[in-house]
Amino acid sequence: MIEAKDLHKAFGTVKAVDGVSFRARDGEITGLLGPNGAGKTTTLRMLYTLMAPDRGQVLVDGIDATLEPLAVRRQLGVLPDARGLYKRLTARENIDYFARLHGLPESLLKTRREALIQTLEMTDIGDRRTEGFSQGQRVKTAIARALIHDPRNVILDEPTNGLDVMATRALRQFMLQLKAEGRCVLFSSHIMQEVAALCDRIVVIAHGRVVADESPQALREQTGENNLEDAFVKIIGSDEGLAA
Repeated sequence: MIEAKDLHKAFGTVKAVDGVSFRARDGEITGLLGPNGAGKTTTLRMLYTLMAPDRGQVLVDGIDATLEPLAVRRQLGVLPDARGLYKRLTARENIDYFARLHGLPESLLKTRREALIQTLEMTDIGDRRTEGFSQGQRVKTAIARALIHDPRNVILDEPTNGLDVMATRALRQFMLQLKAEGRCVLFSSHIMQEVAALCDRIVVIAHGRVVADESPQALREQTGENNLEDAFVKIIGSDEGLAA
């Protein structure tokens, strides 16, 4: 489980995150939504220890990210907004490198790597250098790299951004598989169809604050809208009106 408790983060006079609290539970897919500049990416970066909060607490499986950041990283698999592959390495070499950074025993490395390559349908690109990969191939490699140490908690920042239809469908199925395995899956997306199809719970952030934390159905009922996109727009609009 991933838990954010009263997170604050400012950059100079700009409050990017202003008291964000929510839980992403095991065996569920939690969507993190919000307009551009709402504080989503900053929140995610605090959750996976890339940034330290000015105030507040991040807990991953009960471990405090400020006190034990390395222990938290071992519990997390992260697909960040910047994929950051090593272009001169093959897909397999990228995965192996991160496995060794996590201290994965060589006896397990090959087995886990090949299982991920099969699951993500990467057999045709496994031994190719990642320079020149398509967006979908880069995302698959980055996901395999993030999951090589078998984390129980997975954070995906805009995982289907730039993917074609078939790659998007495959990735959605993979996320559902992670949920079925009892993992905690937290992802951000701008695609409402994706959110509606995948999420057990939706956290909406606007102006650095959580303005909704409900199931998709509860959000529809709360706003009186049948369409999730319309419900999202109404929630954001209501929040902007309050902020004004």
